[in-house]
Amino acid sequence: MEPQMKRWKGSVCDADSLVAYPVLSDEQSQDVELVEAYAAPIVNKKETSRLIRELHGLYPLNGLQHIKRVRACKGKGSPHPLEVLVCRISDAPDMKVASIDSLLPSDRVNHDGLGEPFVVKVPTRPPLTRPQFELASRHWPTSFHEDKQVTVALRGELFSSHQKAMMHMYMMTALTAANAGKELGMEAVGAVVVDPVLERIIAVGHDCRGAHPLHHAVMVCIDLVARSQGGGYYSFDSYTACKFTPANSNMCEGDSQPYICTGYDLYVTREPCVMCAMALVHSRIGRVFYGSASADGALGTKFKVHAQKDLNHHFEVYKGVLCKQCDHLDILDHSIRKESSDGRE
Repeated sequence: MEPQMKRWKGSVCDADSLVAYPVLSDEQSQDVELVEAYAAPIVNKKETSRLIRELHGLYPLNGLQHIKRVRACKGKGSPHPLEVLVCRISDAPDMKVASIDSLLPSDRVNHDGLGEPFVVKVPTRPPLTRPQFELASRHWPTSFHEDKQVTVALRGELFSSHQKAMMHMYMMTALTAANAGKELGMEAVGAVVVDPVLERIIAVGHDCRGAHPLHHAVMVCIDLVARSQGGGYYSFDSYTACKFTPANSNMCEGDSQPYICTGYDLYVTREPCVMCAMALVHSRIGRVFYGSASADGALGTKFKVHAQKDLNHHFEVYKGVLCKQCDHLDILDHSIRKESSDGRE
């Protein structure tokens, strides 16, 4: 029987293996949180402006500036055209049964034109993505400042056909490197660093932990990029699949040399761990594309290092490129290592 690996949260394998989905911050991807509030029908539309002004003076809705105070009644048979948000339940006077008189003292608000209050739920935070906005708007109208790139990316439509073809080539190169490492008894993980402007591969690496416990595929690639710029610390010459292109062969006269991975993309078959993710921060990677999610992954599954606000560098992360092939590689690698482990027992 073929061994089964756990499908970690965040796997997005589907019919189109070249769709790269963004790995967003927790704030961008979390569910819409709601809070209960009182609303009331506006039975006299002419009083709307005055009511909004007086309600704002009594209940300013601090922290809910993204909420629109008035909404139109969508039901065709509704006896009133508008509804207004009065206050959060937590801000209302302590009472067993809410009434318009108890909520709005006559010496503070002239509530002529308002009907009796009822309970609604409103989103506590402003939506950051279109899915959040659509969910929030089902409860109460909400302001939304859309990041159109995120919206397009969430639909899987951010990259052109040419870009997808290049993504396919880069990840296939990483898969080839992963298989080369697997043949040497290493973990089946491959990585490729690319200059997206020149569309050239700068470095190719695979897991080399047989020689050093920290030589994950990503770490190998970063060191190879440094070597391409005249630096680097380790030698991977004995691993024929691990290679780099000298920086001067990619640069035009007058170009300045980047700091390690500045402006570069990384393609890796498996989601990086915390160590590799932080190394990518320090090396100033531009974007990361990975195929298979990992239980201890630090770019979406267990952590989201790239979205930590207190870091001095941030980069974009996309998942799902050739995920079926990458998942299959992980399954085979897991099977081989399990069989090897069982044989030693």
